[in-house]
Amino acid sequence: MTGMSPPPPRPDRVAPALARWYAANARVLPWRARPGEVPDPYRVWLSEIMLQQTTVATVGPYFHAFTGRWPDVHALAGADDQAILTAWAGLGYYARARNLIRCARVVAGELGGRFPDSEAGLAKLPGIGPYTAAAVAAIAFDRPAAVLDGNIERVMARLFAEETPLPAAKPLLRRHAAALTPTVRPGDHAQALMDLGALICTPRRPDCPRCPLVGDCRGHALGLAAELPRRAPKKAKPTRLGLAYVAIRAGDGAVLLGRRPPSGLLGGMAEVPGSDWTEQGAPAPRPPLSADWRRLSRTVRHTFTHFHLELTVLRASVAAATPAPAGLLWVPPQALAGHPLPTVMRKVLAAGLDSPGGKRIPSRVRNS
Repeated sequence: MTGMSPPPPRPDRVAPALARWYAANARVLPWRARPGEVPDPYRVWLSEIMLQQTTVATVGPYFHAFTGRWPDVHALAGADDQAILTAWAGLGYYARARNLIRCARVVAGELGGRFPDSEAGLAKLPGIGPYTAAAVAAIAFDRPAAVLDGNIERVMARLFAEETPLPAAKPLLRRHAAALTPTVRPGDHAQALMDLGALICTPRRPDCPRCPLVGDCRGHALGLAAELPRRAPKKAKPTRLGLAYVAIRAGDGAVLLGRRPPSGLLGGMAEVPGSDWTEQGAPAPRPPLSADWRRLSRTVRHTFTHFHLELTVLRASVAAATPAPAGLLWVPPQALAGHPLPTVMRKVLAAGLDSPGGKRIPSRVRNS
């Protein structure tokens, strides 16, 4: 039979083999129902929103904090927006947090606290796209939905030896996942595929000898497993430049903060006053108040989904009686934790507070 292409994976073999492996190897995760427990749709939904483009290790502490403070959807729906954004700060992709608030209020207010139990119903809620709708339907309600996260994409690409590069391959991989999804315990099946991708079918050096599906894996049979999935070349991200002003008040060490507009990038989050972020070179200094501003040698760098950011930090110490400009406020160091500071602004504050020196900027640009 040399030279013949290996057959595609068989659902009647894959699902039982995967179920046996999962029964012995399932990860213990804080949002996952243990054997014999009924999944809590609120916890499943919350975890899936948090896990979008974020790792399990990063999400764990945030999930514990959220569920400890807001144990159900009614509690979350009734919480203050800024309290939720502050609790989310550092987790990234802040549009998720704004949609989390909107979704909780729809479920609590319009649906009596009950999440829809179908993909179609879930997909109508704010912030729930096709993947999240399928994941919640399968895991929380045991619906036979084709779940396709990054781990499952990789498993499907290898099982079916799919060489079409991502992202173009996504529809094909979803069809493959649907073909293998059983009608019995589909939620466990989806979570088993996630765990298989995380523990065995890893991005580099997949542990094929330990894989329960190796006998059905076309990628392994063809010697392609470690090369899949293929990916289309990524476009280079542009770099944007900006200025950030760290003003420190004498006496209590308070720093000057503002708040970003409610929509758009980092919407509703706290920020250090600064310039626009542009690709057309460094903007001219326009400090928020008159002071002896000094440019620090340290550049703050941060990467967003679509661009790199480089911020030049300027620092100034001002008198204790200095009033905050309109739209800004003084925040003592001990109160910073109560403000929703995104990671990039935490980096700016770390640079400004740790670097009292710096190069004085020309006097003609010291005033706003």
